[in-house]
Amino acid sequence: MAVETHISDPALAAVLETSKAAREQALALVDLVAQETTAAGNAPLDLDILASISKQQKLLNTNLAHLRGLHRSAHFRARETKGQTAEARHEVDVLHLQLQNLYYEQRHLEGEILSCESFDHTYQLLPLTPAEEFLAAYPEYAEDDESALMVARIEHERMEREALEQQRLELQKRKQKLIADNKKRQDDLANLDKDLEKFIDVRIFCKKRRSYQQLLTQIQAAKPIQKIFEKVA
Repeated sequence: MAVETHISDPALAAVLETSKAAREQALALVDLVAQETTAAGNAPLDLDILASISKQQKLLNTNLAHLRGLHRSAHFRARETKGQTAEARHEVDVLHLQLQNLYYEQRHLEGEILSCESFDHTYQLLPLTPAEEFLAAYPEYAEDDESALMVARIEHERMEREALEQQRLELQKRKQKLIADNKKRQDDLANLDKDLEKFIDVRIFCKKRRSYQQLLTQIQAAKPIQKIFEKVA
């Protein structure tokens, strides 16, 4: 396969074409000099032949000078291309490193997502209303996705618990009030018992006093009879 088929740069193609032409011209000049020298033998060459050889040499020098210029330009272009290639390779390396970082971040995020999906969240342990009963009571959430439905169920559970907590606090207040009333009545009953005991004690005392007074009266009434018995004796 010829080299020309692999070269698409016009400048390099011109270099190859000029190099090929200079080579052919140099070979032709060598053949011409050898042929004329052999034909002349030891005799000097004719002026016409020397002029023809000189003309061919000038053309060859012109092609060589042109070839050097093309070669210098190709060298500069190759150096510039190497610089551009190095910059492009650096950009590709940077992009490749960024791509690897993105792959690493993607794997990390996928691992985090998997961990989050497999994590036992607290809301999963809540005794929520079953989804079927919730949708039956609130059909406007039937078109929502699973996440929105879960948020609605949690919000419903929160409202229900707040209402129950409010009822519990009200019942607690009523209980405290009943306990206070009951204690007050118990205190009143205790005071009543004390008053009743005092009343009973006073009645007993009064009764004992009345009996004592009756006894004194009987003794006073019996004193004259005693005196009579004393006289008879």
